[in-house]
Amino acid sequence: MDLPDRLPPAWAHALDLYAGHLRDERMLADHSVRAYLRDARQIAGFCLSFGIDDPDEVAPLVLRRYLAGLAREGYARASMARKAAAARSFFGLLARRAVLSSDPAALLASPRGRRTLPRVLRRDQVERLLDAAPAGTAEGLRDRALLEMLYASGARVGEAVALDIDAVDLATALIRLHGKGRKDRIVPLGEPACVAVERWLRDGRPALLAERSPAGALFLGRRGGRISSREAYTVVERTGTAAGVGHVTPHVLRHSYATHLLEGGADLRSVQELLGHVALSTTQTYTHVSREHLRSSYEHAHPRA
Repeated sequence: MDLPDRLPPAWAHALDLYAGHLRDERMLADHSVRAYLRDARQIAGFCLSFGIDDPDEVAPLVLRRYLAGLAREGYARASMARKAAAARSFFGLLARRAVLSSDPAALLASPRGRRTLPRVLRRDQVERLLDAAPAGTAEGLRDRALLEMLYASGARVGEAVALDIDAVDLATALIRLHGKGRKDRIVPLGEPACVAVERWLRDGRPALLAERSPAGALFLGRRGGRISSREAYTVVERTGTAAGVGHVTPHVLRHSYATHLLEGGADLRSVQELLGHVALSTTQTYTHVSREHLRSSYEHAHPRA
């Protein structure tokens, strides 16, 4: 479904209200705001194709047809569930602000997606990954520090690339991560991560500094600017290939961090806080991974498994 280039005044006003709500009240990250607005704009475009120039004219049947249209176009269930959630969020706000006489999305159901467990590296695979980062160049020192930081802290890639030097306290082995909803959390670092970051700051970062370098940015890219999320993804993917552990992303390291903590005896509430999850149910995904690990260990070790 195409996004409309121009919107009638009523739809434009509704999207402006929604943007302000997402940005100022829910305090979502910029990329999340853009994603929600893109979904809302797609809904507006679908409604306009039926001649609906005002969101107050939208009926529940129109939104069900919208989801059915997404299914016909081959959207995955997870994508459709996200778009249904965006519709409920968008129209729910408009109803609360009295822009609508009623909420057409109040009873809109989300397609149930197939539950897939996150990919997790074994401990020996993590060691191979970290050892595969070359340490002979400034970029190699940065890559090793970034990889150690991601695995040691469970940081999201956006949180890691946004780190400033003053957010890392090597003396106490703690870092301050600025997470979703603009919420900060303090996370401990292990000694290998502290050593890698210290080496990067001492021997690597000065070599990549340029006139345009942000004064406080912890990780720098090749041209001296703050490293981007895309560059960080490339570092992790490239190192995973070099280490022979398959396709690895920053989120795989985050999954591995959480799973290894639970396997090591950490309680679920502590892991929730370390990951910055709002809902405990999100963290509980990793208990399923740990149970798979226990089942595999049992089947390999027990004589009558």
